Amino acid sequence: MKESMKSVPRVYPAQTDTQSFGGLKLNITSAVDNRPIEGAVIDISYTGVPNQTLEELTTDAAGAAAAPDLPAPPKALSLEPSSEQPYSEYTLRISAPGYEPVVITGTEILADVTAIQNTALNPLTSVPDTAESFIIGPHTLFGDYPPKIIEEEIKPMDESGEIVLSRVVIPEYVVVHDGPPNDSAANNYYVRYRDYIKNVASCEIYATWPEASILANVLAIQSFTLNRVYTEWYRGRGYNFTITSSTAYDHKWIPERNIYDTISAAVDSVFNNFLSRPNIRQPILTQYCDGERVTCPGLMSQWGSKTLGDQGLSAIEILRSFYGDSLYINSTNEISGVPSSWPGYDLAVGARGEEVRQLQEHLDTIADVYYPIPNIAQDGIYGPRTAEAVRAFQEYFGLPATGVVDFPTWYKISAIYVAVTRIAEYE
Repeated sequence: MKESMKSVPRVYPAQTDTQSFGGLKLNITSAVDNRPIEGAVIDISYTGVPNQTLEELTTDAAGAAAAPDLPAPPKALSLEPSSEQPYSEYTLRISAPGYEPVVITGTEILADVTAIQNTALNPLTSVPDTAESFIIGPHTLFGDYPPKIIEEEIKPMDESGEIVLSRVVIPEYVVVHDGPPNDSAANNYYVRYRDYIKNVASCEIYATWPEASILANVLAIQSFTLNRVYTEWYRGRGYNFTITSSTAYDHKWIPERNIYDTISAAVDSVFNNFLSRPNIRQPILTQYCDGERVTCPGLMSQWGSKTLGDQGLSAIEILRSFYGDSLYINSTNEISGVPSSWPGYDLAVGARGEEVRQLQEHLDTIADVYYPIPNIAQDGIYGPRTAEAVRAFQEYFGLPATGVVDFPTWYKISAIYVAVTRIAEYE
């Protein structure tokens, strides 16, 4: 059985009569070969008023479209616990020639941030009677979900079968069981690790919070997830998945849920980090609760982390205020699914060498699919043309357009390159 959640009212036009607005960007690709889909049509309506189309968008050659700002409740509602829903909800109908249509009900728009909807369409095999439908449940800070069943933060390492990994590795994918562990009818989803973290964070905190509060929560989510990976927690118990979508056991994760620009940027900047204690190899199982409806002494309060961010504390200061001063941020360069790790320093105009040549090769391959990015020579010299291509890549994929390849840019280029080369493998 699916876990029960509180039924909450949908947002109707009368409820969104406000001067607050949020953005919406869509990226539509093929589920088979990762290729961007040009000409996909997205109809946007208020959830609850499906026959009243507000906007109709069409994706460009890179599979992207952006909606004009959409009405949302005031930002202040997401900055303090409230009985009023702090986000508006929209229904998206996505269709493209040769692909199965999709309907997403409940895309959440928060004021002053941009929601990002990444959707992969399946190729059409027959004329569908209805579109594939996804319903996005309420945010965990607003809906009513089962509280976390508290576990020990460090798993025993002397039991047979408990620990199977010798080091912390950032996986390319996690397998998410969409329900409690014992729900054999629940689907399993293969989800890229960073996409999983962004989805969970978008389900469990508000993207309008201070940057330090967002980073603290992202680090806690990552460390918890990597503990499940490192200890093979569920596989060691006979299950065929990495983690569940049950808030009682793990974190909330929702298929086809939109993420947010502020959360995406935070994850991209720290995705290889986790939380440690001295002389403990495994990532700490950093559990938390909302701190309002559910309290959890000795663990992080989400609303408490927001308050501390307002006070100017850094992410590690926020985390230590809940988990103790022995906690520290660790990192790993063992990252699955990328051609090579970040060289450890920024690449900019004047740089030379094999890292630059590899960067140019990746960008040139990406440019064959994402046309706003210019093709470049692969000479190992970081000149103005390379900087121009980097800047175009950053602009298109929502990174600061500096023309300098920093940590987030390197791994974003790596991720898109892997997706593009898989297109070539498919062909």
